[in-house]
Amino acid sequence: MSETWAYNQLRFGAERVTIHPRGHSMEPLIMDRQKVTIVRVTGDDEIAVGDIVLARVRGHVYLHKVTAIDGRRVQISNNHGHVNGWTHRDRVVGRYEGEQQ
Repeated sequence: MSETWAYNQLRFGAERVTIHPRGHSMEPLIMDRQKVTIVRVTGDDEIAVGDIVLARVRGHVYLHKVTAIDGRRVQISNNHGHVNGWTHRDRVVGRYEGEQQ
């Protein structure tokens, strides 16, 4: 399942989803096709710099890190320093729960 599928599942009420994200942008924190669990967050849940979140930024869905917070906006970046952009906190729907075996 893709990040977009997971985003929609969490947005519409699923409490957690498991996916195998593809790509190398989050290595070594998340490896290509590693099984990961993402838990739903709401607008009331605290998000911190360094959290790995599932968020929509300018029409694209990313499982990337929060690298800055400005009020209700969060900056999303990959693990190699590339900034994807700023998005509203309401577009953050999930948080990476940790490594899965």
